[in-house]
Amino acid sequence: MATPTHGGRAKCLQRLVRLDLPVPTTIALSFASVHKLASGYRPDVREILEKFPSDALLCVRPSSEDPDWGGPGAILNIGMNDDRHAILCERIGKDAATEIYLRFIQNYAIDVARLDAEVFDGISGTGSKALAKALSVYEDEAEEPFPQDPAVQLAEILRSMARAWEGTTARLLRQAKGAPVDAGLGLVVQQMALGLGTGACGSGVLQLVNSETGLPQITGRYLSQSQGREALDRRSESIYLEKDPRGPSLEELAPEAFAALKDHAALMRRKLREEMQIEFTIEDGKLHILDGVRVERSARAALKIVVRLAEDGIITKQDAVMRIEPRALSELLHRQVAASSPRDVLGTGIAASPGAATGKIVFTSEAAQASAARGEPCVLVRRETSPEDIRGMNVAAAVLTERGGMTSHAAVIGRGLGLPCVVGATSMRFQIKRRTLTSADGRVLREGDEITIDGSSGQVLAGSVKMIEANLDDTFRTFMSWADAERDIGVRANADTPADAKTALHFRAQGIGLCRTEHMFFEPERLTPMREMIFARDPKDRAAALELVLPMQRADFIELFQIMQGQPVCIRLFDPPLHEFLPTSRSGQRELADALDIPVSDVTRRIDSLAEYNPMLGMRGVRLGISVPEIYDMQARAIFEATVHSNKSGTPIVPEIMVPLVSAKREVELVRGRIEAVAAAVRTEKDADFSYRLGVMVETPRACLRAGDIAEHTHFLSFGTNDLTQMAYGLSRDDAGRFMSEYVRQGVFEEDPFHILDTEGVGELLRLGVERGRSARPNVVLSICGEHAAHTESIAFCREAGFDYVSCSPFRVPVARLAAAQLALADKMK
Repeated sequence: MATPTHGGRAKCLQRLVRLDLPVPTTIALSFASVHKLASGYRPDVREILEKFPSDALLCVRPSSEDPDWGGPGAILNIGMNDDRHAILCERIGKDAATEIYLRFIQNYAIDVARLDAEVFDGISGTGSKALAKALSVYEDEAEEPFPQDPAVQLAEILRSMARAWEGTTARLLRQAKGAPVDAGLGLVVQQMALGLGTGACGSGVLQLVNSETGLPQITGRYLSQSQGREALDRRSESIYLEKDPRGPSLEELAPEAFAALKDHAALMRRKLREEMQIEFTIEDGKLHILDGVRVERSARAALKIVVRLAEDGIITKQDAVMRIEPRALSELLHRQVAASSPRDVLGTGIAASPGAATGKIVFTSEAAQASAARGEPCVLVRRETSPEDIRGMNVAAAVLTERGGMTSHAAVIGRGLGLPCVVGATSMRFQIKRRTLTSADGRVLREGDEITIDGSSGQVLAGSVKMIEANLDDTFRTFMSWADAERDIGVRANADTPADAKTALHFRAQGIGLCRTEHMFFEPERLTPMREMIFARDPKDRAAALELVLPMQRADFIELFQIMQGQPVCIRLFDPPLHEFLPTSRSGQRELADALDIPVSDVTRRIDSLAEYNPMLGMRGVRLGISVPEIYDMQARAIFEATVHSNKSGTPIVPEIMVPLVSAKREVELVRGRIEAVAAAVRTEKDADFSYRLGVMVETPRACLRAGDIAEHTHFLSFGTNDLTQMAYGLSRDDAGRFMSEYVRQGVFEEDPFHILDTEGVGELLRLGVERGRSARPNVVLSICGEHAAHTESIAFCREAGFDYVSCSPFRVPVARLAAAQLALADKMK
């Protein structure tokens, strides 16, 4: 790829000239030349002026590598002075000539001489008196006459624009938009087409596509007696392009120029291989093309545009795939706040799950369920969510929490449900017991007040706002099929419920890479038997309590297998500590004592006995499975009985059973022995044969280091990067949000490691795990199933390290599919 030297605008104009379009004479200054100007170099401006007619007026426009990086504003009508004013008065009329001169004086004064705009506030009208006043004001404020020499004007303008680009403020602003520190600026000097005068004169913009929908539509504006992009600034005075019953049009005013304009736009689309917006001027009926810029577009319009360009044979399907940012797909999958909607911001937090929703504030899961029963959308507000809040989250329109980060409970579940979620909103004050929420500016909100959660930006907004609905049409499906044809790594979904599985299948996931079974236990009819099991005195009583859960768990798996239609389903065995299933409030403990017919003191004593200083590093995962083996026995039986049922019903399945939080091979041996025993029992009882695959979730540093030992006993290793990051850093993923932004700002971490995979530190553990696992068992299947899995950087790492697939939240599956395709295409292009 050639190194950019003159910027996008210059390159586009060069191509338009080669297409023989009516582009005025143009000279482009390179990045290097502009940098020298900023350093004090004085160019030979007269050499530039010799390229233009002696009586021409000029304009200078910026030409950066990326138009989104900004730059100094264009300056028009350079060369205007007393002599040129007199000539133009004869040619185009005194009023038009004087207006041009006035505009130039004020633009030069403000943008070049750096005078305050307010000094011109007392000048009214466009006549000779106004002109004389403007010249006098300039001389008084600048302490020198307005420059009359076009060479002096041009030199000062070029120098001013160059210095503005390299100023500290401008540099910081463009760096915030992703520009490199040494981003260059080119400048384009172009002969003016006046757009003012006698006959048909004016300026406007035109494009062949709607920026919101991406559908073919001639859009734009034209303003008589105007210059530059005034048609967009003064819409009330501008006219339509095509004939329109609502008012006059350019097509009626200058039909030949309009027809030529459409032809030129179509040619630019074919030759520049892009939908372009044309900036044009008409001078006495003659059309001039001043510039061409890429059409601004919404995410849905961008998708429509690239698919249409590919279907029209203008670009290849591979090129179309490379033109869409993976993260932009999130805007298609979720409702979004309309760009035009005003925002009354109450507070901000971490944008944890994309999309937007409006609802009434509720502070408990019970209130959320009651609101849903009334048919009223609600926003569940909590300090932080726990597994007990799943029922409330399932019915809420959005979730807002005071604490948490990108991998907190609310964030993970929100992404899985496709639920807009903002976490870590510490700019607001949460008073859950008082049922109030105080905004950053002191406004107090109470239960029942309406707010909007924008999970794409992290903003909490007052009231309701205009929304843009999600839109997955044939264009989306066509585009994603092109992406799938290119990618070389599998993409599965994390899905805990039938609804999750249906979403995963809808987004063409290649199976379920992580089904967290603990989320199935928090329904009321299952919670009571789970609590009975926790209070059981011996293994026999525990097994009896779990017998009540078995048929429900079996039904869950049968439904998952049926939905996934034979695709792989990886089921993680029970992971959380038992205390999460016990009530924390006094009233909840009394209710439990009543349900179990035991004294409240027994309940509190059992809860106290399960308390741990750090439960996330305590008796959970495989440790719980070994200590209370009846849980895994029940789950294994439910899986195998569901497998037999599915095989008989015509949906053959080979379930994948994943053991969580493994650190030693002996843990795997113990669990595997019991699972094999359950499998043998089910085969005998059901007189049916079936296969299954056993693997582990690698989420401790030791498991990575001992992956060779562990792989000898497993079919697959699935790396859980959420917990692995937490343990590698010694950092709580739920608490990191309190200081992580400051750490990133000060450069302690380049990115939040719970958001973007740390390919150096955590990545080193992953590489060790891959290398040692594959050396012991070459055919072991490798995957990651943490929240990092949908990020381009993570997928790039996984492809390079030799992983077989990634697994992410259902609504992020399309994002991962596209990112994987782009990485594969990029490798082919090297």
